[in-house]
Amino acid sequence: MTTIILFTTAGCHLCDQAEVILNSMNVQIDKVEIGDDDDLVARYGVHIPVLKFTDDSELNWPFEQHNIIARTQQLPRQ
Repeated sequence: MTTIILFTTAGCHLCDQAEVILNSMNVQIDKVEIGDDDDLVARYGVHIPVLKFTDDSELNWPFEQHNIIARTQQLPRQ
């Protein structure tokens, strides 16, 4: 199963939408709260939700399920 990191923060309605999309898929979701880390806030603060894949590539919002599927199909097999 593919693991995808979801960079998120409390009260982010777009992050909630992203999580709904991910929950409808056969993927492992690792949520990372950016508010706990100043470096993550600086990097992702105005861009969340952001997905990070196992090859360290990222997908910025807006995205839909088909974008995530296409990206995961490009990942090296583990």
